[in-house]
Amino acid sequence: MDESVSGRVREVIRAAGLSQAAFAARTGITPDKLSKSLGGVRRFSSLDLALIAETAGVSVDWLLTGRQHAPAGVAARGDALAHGQSLTDRAERFTAAYDVLELLGRAPALPEPPPLADGSADEQGSLLAAEARARVRAAAGADPALLPTGDLLAVLEHAFGVDFAVTELPAAVDGFAWQEDGFRLALARRDERWTRQRFTLAHELGHLLAGDAVEPLAESPVAPGRQAEPDEVRANAFAAALLMPEPEVRAAAAVLDFAEVVVRFRVSPSALAARLRRLGLIDAAEHARLRRRTTAECHLAAAAMDAYLREAALAAAERPPARLADGLWSAFEAGETTLRPLAALLGMAPAELEGRLATSEIPPNPSEPRADEGELVYQP
Repeated sequence: MDESVSGRVREVIRAAGLSQAAFAARTGITPDKLSKSLGGVRRFSSLDLALIAETAGVSVDWLLTGRQHAPAGVAARGDALAHGQSLTDRAERFTAAYDVLELLGRAPALPEPPPLADGSADEQGSLLAAEARARVRAAAGADPALLPTGDLLAVLEHAFGVDFAVTELPAAVDGFAWQEDGFRLALARRDERWTRQRFTLAHELGHLLAGDAVEPLAESPVAPGRQAEPDEVRANAFAAALLMPEPEVRAAAAVLDFAEVVVRFRVSPSALAARLRRLGLIDAAEHARLRRRTTAECHLAAAAMDAYLREAALAAAERPPARLADGLWSAFEAGETTLRPLAALLGMAPAELEGRLATSEIPPNPSEPRADEGELVYQP
């Protein structure tokens, strides 16, 4: 293994057009250590390989094995198809972090997902959501439907090993999901329409738990008449049942005004109206009337604009995958790597991250978020 690793390190040094000493200086490895490792006198440490990979723009996995991640062939829907390369680039920003953490022995846990039951796609989605809610309540003592979005994502990350990120995506793309043996990744576009983003993240979770995203999956905005595929029906049913569980919605609708139910479950009026219609609690005329209301209007009517504005601000901010950011930060504090992998994950230059840490312009915990019209329509 050392010989093949050494050969690939020599290859990247040649490709960089630098002398061995200059390459060592650029990576932060002493020339003596690099020389001994290339000569087989000492083994490359995990930190050495991480530094070399960062400097050369290759993956640690390639240095160790010669294998490259295949480009993410994006199984896109609708207008998202035109943005495959852009989505591939964004996904590889996160898969690089998985590579580093795996090398350092800090790969995040990947719990088994709930089983997928038999039945129609709609039934499968609803039953999968019930299993997911039960697991979250057992692990965190909280009902996921009632949690603010930030808290909801944190709970789901630990319960299911899904890493969520909110980041810049093309305007035609609301969400992106991808899973392999070592990771489950869900992305949503930064968007002040936070109920739409919340539903999108739940929808992508449904894809991941059902095993739909073994090929990277990107999706255009959810809209009526565009959800005929069984996996899309299942993911929508999952998101609706996770965020608006039937017993709780029935109980709330019996005693609360519609606007108060919107605020309670943190969903859009159109999504809630579709759910109430689906449950037989309203007729077609009432559904048509209620779905025309806006999230802001409902929060204003329920005297809950502070909550609305907090969610909107967070939804418009960059949110890195918390487990990945925390893992890279812990590795840095332990002296196992530099700030470069964390900076890459956060979309920063290393010097910018160092400056922000030095001046306390970002929170000590790097996984905290850095801080259109339209509503998501739930199509059963």
